[in-house]
Amino acid sequence: MCVGVFAAGETAVPASCAKADFESVVESAAGALRDLNGRNKPAFQEKLRTLKTKRGWTHDQFLKEAAPYVRDEKIAVYDQTTDELLSAISKLGQEGATAATPDCALLLELRARMTILVNTQTEKWTYMFEKIETELWK
Repeated sequence: MCVGVFAAGETAVPASCAKADFESVVESAAGALRDLNGRNKPAFQEKLRTLKTKRGWTHDQFLKEAAPYVRDEKIAVYDQTTDELLSAISKLGQEGATAATPDCALLLELRARMTILVNTQTEKWTYMFEKIETELWK
C-alpha cells in the first residue's frame, strides 16, 4: 500500500467506490501520459534537430551524438520507475475492476500511483529538456 501519498486533495479512503472508478483511473493515467508525450515529444525532437544543424552532424553522427540526450543513467531510472508504476497501475486497476466488492483503499492507492507516474514523466521531460537546452547554448 502506498501510505501517505495521495492524489491532489485526497487524504482519506473514499466512503464508496465502483468498478468503473478503477477503469476511469487507468484511462486517466493513459490519457495524461498521452497528453504529456504529445506536448513534449515534438518540441524535444525539434530541439534535437536544431542541435544537429548547429553541430553540422550527418544523419549517422546525429544518431550517435543524440543518444545521450534520450538515454543515460538518470533517464534509465525514470524509465524503470515508469515501467514499475505502469505495471502496478495495470494490476491494481484490474484487481479493482474485477473484485466482487470494490476496495476503496485500493482505488486511493491506484490514484496515488497515477499521480506519481505523471510526476515521474514530467520530471523526465524536464531533465531531458534541460540537457538539450544546455547543449544548445554552448
